Amino acid sequence: MRIWIRNPLAILAGNAGGGIVVEDGVIVELVASGAYPALPVTESFDASGHVVLPGLINTHHHFYQTLTRAHPAAIDRELFPWLKALYPLWARLRPEDLRLAVRAALAELMLSGCTTAADHHYLYPAGLENAVDIAVEEARALGIRVTISRGSMNLSQKDGGLPPDEVVQDEDTILADCERVLGLFHDPKPGSMVQIALAPCSPFSVTTSLMAASAELATRFDAPLHTHLAETEDEDAYCCEVYGKRPLDLLEEAGWMRPKTWLAHGIHFSCEECERLGKAGVGVCHCPTSNGVLASGFCKTKELEAAGAPVGLGVDGSASNDGSNLMEELRHALLVNRLHYRSASAVTARDTIRWATEGSAHCLGRSDIGRIAVGLQADLAFYRLDELRFSGAHDPIAALVLCGANRADRVMVGGRWRVIDGAIPGLDLASLRRAHGLAAERYA
Repeated sequence: MRIWIRNPLAILAGNAGGGIVVEDGVIVELVASGAYPALPVTESFDASGHVVLPGLINTHHHFYQTLTRAHPAAIDRELFPWLKALYPLWARLRPEDLRLAVRAALAELMLSGCTTAADHHYLYPAGLENAVDIAVEEARALGIRVTISRGSMNLSQKDGGLPPDEVVQDEDTILADCERVLGLFHDPKPGSMVQIALAPCSPFSVTTSLMAASAELATRFDAPLHTHLAETEDEDAYCCEVYGKRPLDLLEEAGWMRPKTWLAHGIHFSCEECERLGKAGVGVCHCPTSNGVLASGFCKTKELEAAGAPVGLGVDGSASNDGSNLMEELRHALLVNRLHYRSASAVTARDTIRWATEGSAHCLGRSDIGRIAVGLQADLAFYRLDELRFSGAHDPIAALVLCGANRADRVMVGGRWRVIDGAIPGLDLASLRRAHGLAAERYA
């Protein structure tokens, strides 16, 4: 089928005022204002009431954390005490609860305009060995593109790490399962719907041996690498005390300084470290809401980009963001960065959109998504401006960020409609809300 998405109210693509043509899940033509497609189309969609963006790409999340939003045990704490409060609750995670948590997170992301999501699951209490399989199954059922990170922790409290013993695994078990899920699910080809990343959790929860072995395994499978790094001053202090090195030095010694590596948070990098990241092509996922909630600090987004490091956006876990809305993250990114750089022109609305699309795609090592261009996947987010909050807005694209858009009217992934009229076809949100809420009660 050739679908003409015609005459959008606004579209984030050059010379496409007349819309775009999609065939077999790929963008095949940009149509100029007042023009018609070069070849006949079999279907058209009137987008005159919609602002059209490339589908948003979330590059850091912890889906399971939707079960512990706004939890009294963790409210108003910074990262280390926050983790210590929540680890015992997460240690009780069951497969059926994880499934609901993943479904809720993915649904919320999709409804905000997200077409690709990366999850970082690193908790493996007994009985949850197939966590990656569950996430892949749920993503396939909803039709969203994903990078599922097979996370890991093997440094528990008895070894001098932060997590409790019951949520960690030994290195051999971790690597065996990493190889299993890479063989089952990882598809590095353009247009793939599922990719697997290897993601040892953080310097205070994994050994340097596991970091190095994960890098070697990822190379074998042409898979990306992901971890938390430079998130807090506590992390810096821990690494200096235990290893006598800063976090980035540990990363480099483990063989991670390369393209297809992306890091979550990246707050406490020095300017010299930003240069090293840029030279190596390592990406950083900026998580402004989570960083604000946990009072972790400000990411050096401009220094990183100037050095050549890709910058993407992520909502982080729903226990530190308390939401999975990627469109809201753009507005938070704008405000946080203007405060940090003390300049209203330092970061624009379009910069934050670029981080959430093209920048995020680069972080994931993908060149087939993130832009509206011929030859790329037809991953698109459609927003209406008919709510009162948008009345009087003169720049439709900037208005999405400045006026606080938070819900897409339509979402297309690979040329297929996955959100229609603000709803996910085939998904009963009310039933999901009830089941998810009941599951969450077990973690009170």
